[in-house]
Amino acid sequence: MDTGTSVPSPTRAPSGASAGSALSRASSEPLAQQLARRFAERIAQRLILPGTRLPSVRECARHHGVSPYTVVAAYDQLLAQGLLEARKQRGFFVRELAQPARRPVPAASSAPPAALASRPVDATALIRGMFQADARSAPGLGTLPADWLDLPMLQSAMRKVLTQSEGPDQLAQHYGEPGGDARLREALARRLADLGVAAAPEQLVTTVGATHALDLITRSLLQPGDAVLVDDPGWAIEYARLSQAGMRLLPVPRAADGPDLAVMQSLIEQHRPRMYVTVSVLHNPTGNSLTLAQAHQILRLAEAADLTIVEDDTYAFMAPNHAPRLSALDGLRRTVYVSGFSKIMTPAWRVGYLAASADRVQKLTDLKLLSTLTTSPLTERAVALCLEQGQLRRHAERVLGRLDAARQRVVRLCHEAGCRFVTPPQGLFGWIDVGLDTERLAQRLLDAGWLTAPGLLFSATRQAGSLMRINFATSQDARFWALLQRLRDGG
Repeated sequence: MDTGTSVPSPTRAPSGASAGSALSRASSEPLAQQLARRFAERIAQRLILPGTRLPSVRECARHHGVSPYTVVAAYDQLLAQGLLEARKQRGFFVRELAQPARRPVPAASSAPPAALASRPVDATALIRGMFQADARSAPGLGTLPADWLDLPMLQSAMRKVLTQSEGPDQLAQHYGEPGGDARLREALARRLADLGVAAAPEQLVTTVGATHALDLITRSLLQPGDAVLVDDPGWAIEYARLSQAGMRLLPVPRAADGPDLAVMQSLIEQHRPRMYVTVSVLHNPTGNSLTLAQAHQILRLAEAADLTIVEDDTYAFMAPNHAPRLSALDGLRRTVYVSGFSKIMTPAWRVGYLAASADRVQKLTDLKLLSTLTTSPLTERAVALCLEQGQLRRHAERVLGRLDAARQRVVRLCHEAGCRFVTPPQGLFGWIDVGLDTERLAQRLLDAGWLTAPGLLFSATRQAGSLMRINFATSQDARFWALLQRLRDGG
């Protein structure tokens, strides 16, 4: 990634942004050393991913206002430090980090051509950005901005948990129940009934966020070397998590109404996958939701292929209750339902859950005990109170109102900047085509203090391109779109 901005910009980096300052000619540190240090810092922070091609010498020199000789000297320093490698007639690339050896996959399940042979893009870049970024300067953020959350609701719920007469000492001083707080599971069962998902409290297991639930399911139902169908584009963290567990990913193109069923059927016939992991409603990153017809077809394929479907409904509170859920149509026979509260309440509480058939719940609960012992009874009871008293429902309604207004503004700004939506704008995220390589564009935008989410992060096959995910709540600053348009136009 380019670091530092010596090219004048019509926009000032937003407050709180971690923009690099221009290279200083007054510094005692040589320009080449300054430039090398900034690239090295970005590589260390994993804001430049392994395998990334750095700008050409001429492009980098033009961007930073220095001579090509300065850039060559900087790249030479990075080569000497082992951070870059030079590829003949292709340029300079960030070196891939050495990976630990994996257990060999049995010959009977050797990776097919359609499966991913290499590890997908390192999702830690996106995660680190989420932790470090100011939402005012993070159009690629994966959550709601902090000032959209209802802090008084959270404080009130926790205060009630700590002062209620119903045994607060027991909640605060002991492990929670293996399956999770009983009141929360009862409230969740009622919540799922509103979505059409029939699940008794005994079929629910609480987890440390939805990602923990997905990890328990993987460990319970899969073995290293198993093939797993995934949406493409899809969630970068899920790609990385499955790959690190030794699974073979089979990407299924995701269209406006759902996955490409012809590709899915072909992959099933060729590779006999064990599982399909998908986001049915308000898919990340496209914002699309399954149609009812698609949902029925997916379940037919799953039935014929003895396929388990893991349905991640992380954005449930931002979607209509009547939106088609595979778990509702299937009755949790072949489906396992996953959701959580980080996206609507607060990422800090890390309360998630899964719903599964009765025969699967015991094994999932046992794995939960082995991985975390139990989950926090205090935060789970606080979530239960917010559900029981309707506070969370009212908060979600307010968020949806603000999100609708933000979406309208961002759609207008996007079109004015010469970009277009690949899929209809819905939910929290927009999937846009900016007309140039967004991996390279993200580097330029990061220099100016804007954290973005280029399409490469959501590609199961690590394909660069002109697509980018934006967060409607955090992409409302006209300065971002003005800079994006300038960079698109060659500025």
